[in-house]
Amino acid sequence: MAQKKKAKAPNKKAKAKATPKRASSKTSKKEVKYVYDFGKKTDGDAKQRELLGGKGANLAEMARIGLPVPPGFTITTEVCTYFYKHKRTYPKALDGQMRTSVALMEKQLGKKLGDTKKPLLLSVRSGARDSMPGMMDTILNLGLNDDTVEALSQSYGNARFAWDCYR
Repeated sequence: MAQKKKAKAPNKKAKAKATPKRASSKTSKKEVKYVYDFGKKTDGDAKQRELLGGKGANLAEMARIGLPVPPGFTITTEVCTYFYKHKRTYPKALDGQMRTSVALMEKQLGKKLGDTKKPLLLSVRSGARDSMPGMMDTILNLGLNDDTVEALSQSYGNARFAWDCYR
């Protein structure tokens, strides 16, 4: 006689970790929050390492306690999970949330992404829930192009510096 397999109760703890945070005032009530700002306005903290990754959680915490951190934003680890579960596509809400965060940075810094007079330059740093030094990619000076490099040169009075940043 075959024994019946006992059904396992759902793991509530695992489900809680996998569930993305729900919207704040920046997003609609049904929309998942994929972008967390840090700087003058900070959405996250060090306790959110699973959601924001190590770098994102630490940047949010430093900004939250008042350390001088340039404004920025973190895209949650849930976006990566979504990307691989949905045929390498991004959540629809991500684009609008990122645009809102870039606009906030532009306002705080008095610079604009792609502007030929006062260009906003971004650093894009990969992160993960666990530390992996040297394993993740970094893109620096996102926003530099043939036009904005001239503005950077004039801003610093140093053409060589600007062009070195552009390479």
